Amino acid sequence: MKQGIHPASYRLVVFKDMSNGHTFLSRSTAASKETIAWEDGAEYPLVKLEISNTSHPFFTGKSMLMDTAGRIDKFNKKYAKK
Repeated sequence: MKQGIHPASYRLVVFKDMSNGHTFLSRSTAASKETIAWEDGAEYPLVKLEISNTSHPFFTGKSMLMDTAGRIDKFNKKYAKK
């Protein structure tokens, strides 16, 4: 490992998936102005996530709605012969 290129300020941070409310505690250098009380009673910085492994379709096995018609129309419009 190269010396001096990795952050030294790792701390415990709570990550919260905003789509389903799942929270987990991990070490990170992510900055946050919000805090949250964790299960052990201590206050930790809170980082809000839009999606995590508990809500992502790849991990949950649920299919997601894709706009394939819009993508095809966009492709045809972009590469149509003039």
